[in-house]
Amino acid sequence: MAKDWSPDGFILDLDGTVYTGSRPIPGAAEAVAYLRAKGKRIVFLSNRGNISRRMCRERLEAIGIPCEAEDIILTSSVVSRYLAEHEPDARVWVLGEQGLRDELAAHGVRFAARPQEADRLVVTLHETLTYAELNDAFRAVRAGARIIATNADRTFPGEDGEAIDVGGLLAALTHTTGTEVDTVVGKPSPLMAEAALDRLGLPPERCMVIGDSLASDIAMGRRMGLRTALVLTGSGTREAAMALDETERPHWILDSLADIRRLLEEMER
Repeated sequence: MAKDWSPDGFILDLDGTVYTGSRPIPGAAEAVAYLRAKGKRIVFLSNRGNISRRMCRERLEAIGIPCEAEDIILTSSVVSRYLAEHEPDARVWVLGEQGLRDELAAHGVRFAARPQEADRLVVTLHETLTYAELNDAFRAVRAGARIIATNADRTFPGEDGEAIDVGGLLAALTHTTGTEVDTVVGKPSPLMAEAALDRLGLPPERCMVIGDSLASDIAMGRRMGLRTALVLTGSGTREAAMALDETERPHWILDSLADIRRLLEEMER
């Protein structure tokens, strides 16, 4: 990397990068404070679709990271904006939790009264899933609803280790209905990167994405022309990163977000 390059904007993943479950990752809050003190612009970008921006802001504030809701970009907010802008008349059925419903309602998205009346099935992580809810989603798709997913990640880093993510729910639905997923809005989709860059007000070549997932964070950054840094506090490993082709490999590998200070200091020497 050229020594005269230093990012003006940072796109920070949350799960596995800033916190794991309800536990903050050591040094993450201090790293965010350092970046802000340096005048860097920051957005938080997550494939989480089962929470709202308000819920996420409260979680961040609880671990010492104050922020505005507008600086939090979740798949729940991006899928809501996508439907409001591109399919304003669609009636949706939700396989997910209240956070997603709150974001959909805030964007004026219409809800179907019954699964069989839905034009769209919106699927996100559902950590309190019941059989009845999964079966309602199945019935929505069988009746013609097209599937739009907040993300397609297979797993996410939970407090007790890797946990099943949205990909598991999608597998159940596509296998039983014979219907493929129509739209995925989450990382590595450009929809997420575009939302983050729009909030930052910066071109991609002036920004860095930091995350723990090679398949979502790093892949998104590489495709969109962002510099990328993998942290080893979540799902990604150094060995997996180095096994990738050079064009897909993260530009930097950090033990944790806390190492961003050292990296910036090296850039500025």
